[in-house]
Amino acid sequence: MTKKERFEFCIDWFKKNMPNAETELHYTNPYELLVAVILSAQCTDKRVNMTTPAIFAKYPTVDLLARAKEEDVYDLIKSISFANNKTRHLIGMAKMLVEKYNGVVPDNTEDLVLLPGVGRKTANVITSVVYGQASMAVDTHVFRVSARIGLTTKAKNVLQTEQQLVALIPENLIAIAHHWLILHGRYVCVARRPKCEICGLKPACKFYQTDMKYIIEPELNAPAPKKSVPKKITARKA
Repeated sequence: MTKKERFEFCIDWFKKNMPNAETELHYTNPYELLVAVILSAQCTDKRVNMTTPAIFAKYPTVDLLARAKEEDVYDLIKSISFANNKTRHLIGMAKMLVEKYNGVVPDNTEDLVLLPGVGRKTANVITSVVYGQASMAVDTHVFRVSARIGLTTKAKNVLQTEQQLVALIPENLIAIAHHWLILHGRYVCVARRPKCEICGLKPACKFYQTDMKYIIEPELNAPAPKKSVPKKITARKA
């Protein structure tokens, strides 16, 4: 299978099986999503979603967060990984939004990455999810899944992964493809032991064909173990 054919197979499968893939972070506006994505770095979306309601209740606008005290924000996010750094990032991000962008979340990667706590991945999430742009955000899931399937070749970093993916994914599908790959990596192609037995991408997956096939197929074809029938116990006569 050529790389082009592999992309076509995966895209077709995802379109049929994940037609409405979207972020699992909870938000109602660009400001809330930006806060959530900053908090999600090296942290689960589940934990972030448990934390953000209290933040948004106390700081419903970027102006209020810009005037927040570090100790108050820290108390709200202390269950999140790297809470000290993220506290400073959130307040710094809010201050810059107010001072430089009139409180409006920018719609381009160049301006977004200037904000404290915002790297290229976070910027691409905002531009794709909020503004519907053809941006491919690459996190650990996307990086791992793309390499395993064979959508990327010898990509040494997230930027190379991003460049290889957008080169062969139709522009109108790039934004949703980000969610396809993340969700597939989160629930099927997991890091330690991918769940190849339930994966519909096996025919196109390089990792399955070269490594996992010889582990999974014997397991799938093995005869079911016979059920043991308990022996009937007859009571002895006295």
